[in-house]
Amino acid sequence: MRIVAGKYRGRTLCEFDSNKIRPTADKVRESIFNIMQNQVFGSEFLDLFAGTGAMGIEALSRGAKSVVFNDFSKQSIALIKRNLEKLNVCEQYKITNFDATILVNNCADKFDIVFIDPPYDSDKKGQCLNGVAGVLKENGTVIFEDEKEWCGEVNGLVLYDKRKYGRVHLAFFKKGE
Repeated sequence: MRIVAGKYRGRTLCEFDSNKIRPTADKVRESIFNIMQNQVFGSEFLDLFAGTGAMGIEALSRGAKSVVFNDFSKQSIALIKRNLEKLNVCEQYKITNFDATILVNNCADKFDIVFIDPPYDSDKKGQCLNGVAGVLKENGTVIFEDEKEWCGEVNGLVLYDKRKYGRVHLAFFKKGE
């Protein structure tokens, strides 16, 4: 797993030794950031299920102003810290260790971009999507990754784009009026 572009381009990240963890593939990450291009630089970015930290580190590499890396797993938090240290990342970031639904329902911070990539077998997908509008800035974007196409309604968000890369489905949302 490597950082695709920006300041840390080409640098490799430490990964989990387990097949249970499924980081966003380099190709999918590259596609997401190509779609988001001009929105990333100077943005405040939330990686809600951060895992290895690859998505948030990619955002920092491409000029995000700040990133919050969140994961409920202590193993993921340790790996995120290791990856940030490995790359000597010194940009503005914060690491939090909360259940994702608790974070989106109780966070006072607002974000320009929120990336949600829960475990595919998670029962929190709908809860996270329905709560995330509260932490999204007015013109912010939510990117949701799953193995199935998102077909439901989401409180406070409007679906504006869908993409499919192999077995990965992406849904892009904006704040609704």
